[in-house]
Amino acid sequence: MSVTASMVKELRERTGAGMMECKKALTETGGDQEAAVELLRKKGAASADKKSGRVAAEGAIVHRFSADGKRAVMLEVNSETDFVAKGEAFNEFAEAVAARILESEPADVEALMEMPLTDGGESVEAVRKALVGGKIGENISVRRFVVLNAGEGETLSGYLHGSRIGVLVHNRGGDEVLARDIAMHVAASRPVSVDESGVPADLLARERDIFLEQARASGKPENIMEKMVEGRMRKFLAESTLVGQPFVKDPDQTVGKLLSSAGASTLEFARFEVGEGIEKKSDDFVAEVMAQAKGN
Repeated sequence: MSVTASMVKELRERTGAGMMECKKALTETGGDQEAAVELLRKKGAASADKKSGRVAAEGAIVHRFSADGKRAVMLEVNSETDFVAKGEAFNEFAEAVAARILESEPADVEALMEMPLTDGGESVEAVRKALVGGKIGENISVRRFVVLNAGEGETLSGYLHGSRIGVLVHNRGGDEVLARDIAMHVAASRPVSVDESGVPADLLARERDIFLEQARASGKPENIMEKMVEGRMRKFLAESTLVGQPFVKDPDQTVGKLLSSAGASTLEFARFEVGEGIEKKSDDFVAEVMAQAKGN
């Protein structure tokens, strides 16, 4: 297929690689952006894959805890503009949806949308549509939610960075200060999982494949290449897992050591960032103004 300038631009923004390198990678992969990113990483040309951290939609993250603190909900509701996300009607809707989730624990978003938002009231979907056509006047959507439950001797803690990043942490042992510190760390450092056992197998395989290709490019003997790959995998796991990461408030110790010193452990966590992974239309404001001027 033909590689367009916009395709090259997108790949450059995602990887930081040179224009010709991006064009060649897209040509070799038939225009497949994901495959091109991986190819560039294997060649050592990509400085970073920025897609996962790119905020591509507006909205808010909402928390809701049960009275006894043993259940917690985290919800993402999206809007087209930041202006709407800061509005009273939008936030009242998001809070009401979080309350419904906490009370009813629906299986998924589809089931949630069919439930009454309030007892005896209209469904969540009906209320959403009414807001879109009335007070809010732009599209909003309930994107995702998670519910965590704590048992005896366990605690739930949350952290919100404004309304754009939200974290829930499920700990055993430790105090409230430690729990909040762990939640803040997750918000800042974006671990993939608590420990190595939680890292997805496909992610491990992909990273090992990339490190192997990079090692082969070095021209080193086979036994040296194996050590290089293992060393890079250890580094990747330390950077990607909660217990392996340096604690943001004290980089001289890992989160794992911090938890151990307090006789605590993190059982699970959830991290939401508004719009992550959603493609957002990039508007040309100047072109829009010119078009309107010509129309008038």
